[in-house]
Amino acid sequence: MKNKIVKDLMIPISEYETISIESNLYEAALALEKAQKAYEQGIYPHKILLISDENGEIVGKISQLDILRALEPKGQQIYDSKTLSRFGVSSQYLKPMLSQCGFWDKPLIDICRSAGRLKVKILVWAPAEGEYVPEDASLSEAIHQLALEHHQSLLVTRGKKIVGILRQTDMFKEVVQTLSVCEL
Repeated sequence: MKNKIVKDLMIPISEYETISIESNLYEAALALEKAQKAYEQGIYPHKILLISDENGEIVGKISQLDILRALEPKGQQIYDSKTLSRFGVSSQYLKPMLSQCGFWDKPLIDICRSAGRLKVKILVWAPAEGEYVPEDASLSEAIHQLALEHHQSLLVTRGKKIVGILRQTDMFKEVVQTLSVCEL
């Protein structure tokens, strides 16, 4: 495992579908649905979309979870389960509080109508420092970022440019393969 680097496992951005930062939430949802169907049929190996700016540069990624979060923007302010679970706060504890705050009080059709007009650019947040990994970083460094920071994937960089994606599933396969040759 010491010999390989992130570049050896990353998926180049050219293998991902992209969507413009100017697209709306509905267009992003349709593109993600298409990617999901192709993924299920084994045609397309990815379930996220990359987001490109007006210059064609990749500025982020969007997933099905991002679409769902956009439907309940008030809830995201309070309920970030990854963060809160680190402090011992469970979803069961939060559920009564969230229902009293009036979350989910509108029919889904009303929520979708208003969210469908949202632009992808407001859903994109600048990825945190821990969501980037240089293409020449060690796999040990990548494992550290994926595991400790709870990421499903990392944006791989060459200088300041995003050149690929390192997925948790690919890293896991590499770990299993390495473990299989170890004498445990």
